Amino acid sequence: MPMFKLPLSGDVTQTIPPWAALFSPFNNQYSAITVNLGRSSAPAVEEEVLAEVGSYGKQLGRIGDALLVLLKHFRPETPLASDEQEAIDALKQMLDEIATIKEHHRREVLRP
Repeated sequence: MPMFKLPLSGDVTQTIPPWAALFSPFNNQYSAITVNLGRSSAPAVEEEVLAEVGSYGKQLGRIGDALLVLLKHFRPETPLASDEQEAIDALKQMLDEIATIKEHHRREVLRP
């Protein structure tokens, strides 16, 4: 079923300063935080995935958890080159730092 939202009922909060109308003819944007999701070849798909599947953080979290499982069982046939090992170590360190933050917020975590 398609999502239907009335005006002012969306998921986004935007602060509009009272002086915004003064600068709008110049196409300027003044705000404390600007989020630009970048270019997308299929913005409608991205919007639906974010609404129906999960945020980018949730998607990356699941990918990170799956990578931890794969790394746990990873047994290379030949020794890794130093740059390959560094890439894996950097990923493990990043996932460990994320796990620490998740624990701080009382979330379930997997650790490398």
